[in-house]
Amino acid sequence: MNTFDLKEHSHTRLNILTGDWILVSPHRTKRPWQGKVESLPADDRPSYDPKCYLCPGNSRADGSVNPAYTDSFVFVNDFSALLADTPAGELNVKGLLQAKSEAGVCKVISFSPDHSLTLPLLSVEGIKKVIDLWAEEYRSIAASNPAIKSIQIFENKGEIMGCSNPHPHGQIWSQYSLPLEIVKETNRQKAYFEEHQRSLLGDYLQVELESRERIVVENEHFVALVPFWATWPYETMIISKRHVQDITRFSEEEKVAFASILKKLTAKYDNLFEISFPYSAGMHQAPVNDGEHPEWHWHMHFYPPLLRSATVKKFMVGYELLANPQRDITAEWAAEKLRALPEVHYKENAKADAAV
Repeated sequence: MNTFDLKEHSHTRLNILTGDWILVSPHRTKRPWQGKVESLPADDRPSYDPKCYLCPGNSRADGSVNPAYTDSFVFVNDFSALLADTPAGELNVKGLLQAKSEAGVCKVISFSPDHSLTLPLLSVEGIKKVIDLWAEEYRSIAASNPAIKSIQIFENKGEIMGCSNPHPHGQIWSQYSLPLEIVKETNRQKAYFEEHQRSLLGDYLQVELESRERIVVENEHFVALVPFWATWPYETMIISKRHVQDITRFSEEEKVAFASILKKLTAKYDNLFEISFPYSAGMHQAPVNDGEHPEWHWHMHFYPPLLRSATVKKFMVGYELLANPQRDITAEWAAEKLRALPEVHYKENAKADAAV
């Protein structure tokens, strides 16, 4: 009689942060691929592009002119999904057609004046400046309007992820209500904290540190790992070792460590297929202007779409849309693959070799 093996047999795994389940089918990695193959955009961007609306000194779509900034730069999105002056209102037709107005503020953060420098190509000091700006914006947005309840900091990297401008940048969306994923994670973390008086992710992190099967990068203050319940092929999550609710609670030493692990993790991503690796990434933090949330534990998700190569992506279709998420390669296999990659970016290695 066969013995059940996570590496060989189909099974489901629980996402402890959301309560959702994912189907894992490791035997499907052997199937041939004759489906969609993506074309790769050229990755030879100049340091400055006169047509880029994020480069220093250039005009944006609304006619505003960017200052000659020398570090990271933030401004209100010219095409915001949420607007601060949206009037209050709602619709309810017999409980079947329901809608309500949603206001907020959306901002754009250019990581650097250099059009060619993505996060893994910035220095640790350069990434630290981005982190400082993230923390400053999180604090000031929350303080500016008590109606704001959620602040989502994120980055869409690469054309395949719908990024509309190649200049390395991220976004901050703040709004009056809590988004679905934040509601799920709040409920799950709160239930665990009320029962155990400990952080859900803190306890989970201890299990991961003991097994070390899914750890990708680690330093004194942060761990980057492939979650046991990961859905996307090379999905990862950065978790702070200290139980803090949001980015404003990090010490200066923790911010440097965060910058370091961000650089190493994103460099590993690029090194996997030696391309500027696409992903959607974002921090999940406690709701703001909503009382204390001792249950919340800061973390950052990375959701990359690539599967077998730089040109084959993972599609969420069919069963994934109609039933629940599914993946083929296991979280353990993905972690082993990422862990084995160099922490120094392949372009930086090439420059060092050329200088010798």
